[in-house]
Amino acid sequence: PPPPTCPPHRLTPDPTNPLSPPPALPANRLKSAAVAVSAATAHTADDSPLTLNHVRGRWMVLALSVCLAVMVNSCSVALFSQIQVIEDDKAKSTEPFTTGVRGQAPPLVTTTFQVKDQGNASPRFIRCTAYNMPCTADMAKQSQVPLAAVIKPLATLPPDETPPYLVDHGEGGPIRCNRCKAYMCPYMQFIEGGRRFQCSFCSCVTEVPPHYFQHLDHTGKRVDCYDRPELSLGSYEFLATVDYCKNNKLPQPPAFIFLIDVSYNAVKSGMVNIVCQELKNLLDYLPRENPEVESVVRVGFVTYNKVLHFYNVKASLAQPQMLVVSDVSDMFVPLLDGFLVNVNESRLVIESLLDQIPEMFADTRETETVFGPVIQAGLEALKAADCAGKLFVFHTSLPIAEAPGKLKNREDKKLIGTDKEKSLFQPQVSFYNTLAKECVAQGCCVDLFLFPNQYVDLATLGVVPVSTGGSIYKYTYFQAQSDQERFLNDLRRDVQKLVGFDAVMRVRTSTGIRATDFFGSFFMSNTTDVELAGLDCDKAVTVEFKHDDKLSEETGALMQCAVLYTSCSGQRRLRVHNMAVNCCSQLADLYRNCETDTIINFFSKYAFRGVLNNPTKAVRDTLINQCAQILACYRKNCASPSSAGQLILPECMKLLPVYLNCVLKSDVLLPGADVSLDDRAYLRQLISCMDVADTHVFFYPRLLPLVSGSLPVAVRASEERLSKGGVYLLETGLHLFLWVGASVQQELLQNIFGTPSFSQIDSSLTSLPVLDNPFSQRLREIIDSFRAQRSRYMKLMVVKQEDRAELIFRHFLVEDKSASGGASYVDFLCHMHKEIRQLLS
Repeated sequence: PPPPTCPPHRLTPDPTNPLSPPPALPANRLKSAAVAVSAATAHTADDSPLTLNHVRGRWMVLALSVCLAVMVNSCSVALFSQIQVIEDDKAKSTEPFTTGVRGQAPPLVTTTFQVKDQGNASPRFIRCTAYNMPCTADMAKQSQVPLAAVIKPLATLPPDETPPYLVDHGEGGPIRCNRCKAYMCPYMQFIEGGRRFQCSFCSCVTEVPPHYFQHLDHTGKRVDCYDRPELSLGSYEFLATVDYCKNNKLPQPPAFIFLIDVSYNAVKSGMVNIVCQELKNLLDYLPRENPEVESVVRVGFVTYNKVLHFYNVKASLAQPQMLVVSDVSDMFVPLLDGFLVNVNESRLVIESLLDQIPEMFADTRETETVFGPVIQAGLEALKAADCAGKLFVFHTSLPIAEAPGKLKNREDKKLIGTDKEKSLFQPQVSFYNTLAKECVAQGCCVDLFLFPNQYVDLATLGVVPVSTGGSIYKYTYFQAQSDQERFLNDLRRDVQKLVGFDAVMRVRTSTGIRATDFFGSFFMSNTTDVELAGLDCDKAVTVEFKHDDKLSEETGALMQCAVLYTSCSGQRRLRVHNMAVNCCSQLADLYRNCETDTIINFFSKYAFRGVLNNPTKAVRDTLINQCAQILACYRKNCASPSSAGQLILPECMKLLPVYLNCVLKSDVLLPGADVSLDDRAYLRQLISCMDVADTHVFFYPRLLPLVSGSLPVAVRASEERLSKGGVYLLETGLHLFLWVGASVQQELLQNIFGTPSFSQIDSSLTSLPVLDNPFSQRLREIIDSFRAQRSRYMKLMVVKQEDRAELIFRHFLVEDKSASGGASYVDFLCHMHKEIRQLLS
């Protein structure tokens, strides 16, 4: 059925605005070109034409229309502007987003907005692919729209939003449904004057404990509803009782153990010296929930090459003591008392140790390292102390020394593009999978800082960090001068950020749907519990849902994410996020309430996991086919009848093709000749736990023209946007580029670099000079604000037009054809149109 009529919106040209599209061409102009082609328009959900955006000059539009017609047999497509969609969303999102309306899609991740929690979790915690779920499995299968939620349980909130309240129900613990164990939330229905409540997830009726009883008002709501966070808010925390703790005893405060590679490469690159100097400062910034109170996190130190060196830093010692474990085949911790210590008590001994380590190993000639025993050492130390914690491993090379977890170099570029390529993404040995399982059982999270000069088999080394909820940071060809800033910023943030330990996450749903698949950095020993040795504020878990019964339009669908974890102060807590979405029996309603950015987050994780077991080409084909099916279903069932030559897209999915093309062109799915196997494995692991905002900018980078006197508005990531006389800032979430055109005005160069000449610009700059002019100050503020939005520090790279570095920069102009064979936006849109037409015919 056609959707309800909306006021038609036509993009009209604005001569003063370069983002404005040109007017549509009249049919007679096109006919005069001797090619029968319909006007270059595409239709959106309300079936109003959108013209070919951002192609200046009517004759250029005409020429492009003719080319497209010849290419795809009179197919007529429009290039929807990603920038226009983002700017339109910013313009309409002026009020705070209130979460009380069921099934309401939030503003885009690119829009700055305030959230008011009125019963559903903030989009900072949960974003859904569809806010109007199909009522039946058949309808879901017909549409092929993935039903998923991206959940970021410990997301950091902006200063003007209140963090989740902590609710203490005393010794009785949180109130739960007797049958499905869902936690008390705004959806529970109180009955019989408030003496019982009916669970909205499974319909079971449960007695209300006497201490929790309260009378109901005339609408059936408890009179204390708005005094209790769990009855009025979408997100809150419960203080967990001893029943929720391991072995029924309250947890010990967590510990941080720093394990530093002191082999020849690590010392020579300057890494060892930089780490030791920085740790002396960082120990004052260990995580704490109350800034007024000392952190209770204890610390320990290990260095290693072919053997391991443990350090006794007990407060009563005059000097630290080293204990060497040379039998790495049977790892044990040679000391208990004096290894994990309170920072303030042992401050002098720790500082003495950190001063001595670089000196002790300054003349080392040992090039071989171990890796497996290093993690085993940290794990055994946490076991001995009976606590959870985090290992910070600083490592440089492939572990070829004789030890458990020893690896060999298996980098074979001949396998790329073959059916055997998938083996390169799989771990080389099973040792690390077993070790990861042991780490998760202890609540031992591993963060890996890698400084490789050659292949290190990241697909294998990354198994333990990824399975324990940890992070991987990679600094290839690390040089102290140019990479120190990025590494130290990453390390500082990683040490300081709030993190939960020994976490278990369960997603419950109302009858009709259930969580069937999970993507992220975690371990699962069964089909329902997501186990995270560590869970920090940057980690997201993507959950896919499937129907197991019919849903009702009246009741909608509910999901509740509950995370049990130990806080950095050693408190056992339950964080609960609730989300209610609408259900629909009409496909048009489903297509009106989807979120493309979240769909792309899901597709990328699905595809990046798929390369473990399938040839890359098969994974790419599956993605294209599913996207074509989504759009063909819309065209067939929801759009008004129109010419087969027109590409018709739903309003909320008009950017699906451009974003999907970016995913297909990523280094994981379309490797270029210069992309190493380690880089591909790194990106695959990195994307698995990204939230929607991170995947958005990773797949479609932000390109800003820098113009004097006005706030920059992003332009499309295409070479045709670059002007020789301009300067542009490009952000990918991992990289930051400053592209300088060859004909830039002297004044602009003077304001940014302090030099009037293009040839005098220093391409090796990683930070801009601090100059006393408004433009310099504003540009540095923009760069700082970009960095503040991301979980990893982005190193600045200055790219001069026609320099060799421009090849790297152009790789991120995602609307253009890529050097490694990826399609341009125009070509891919035509290809998608062809696929859709084939499905419809």
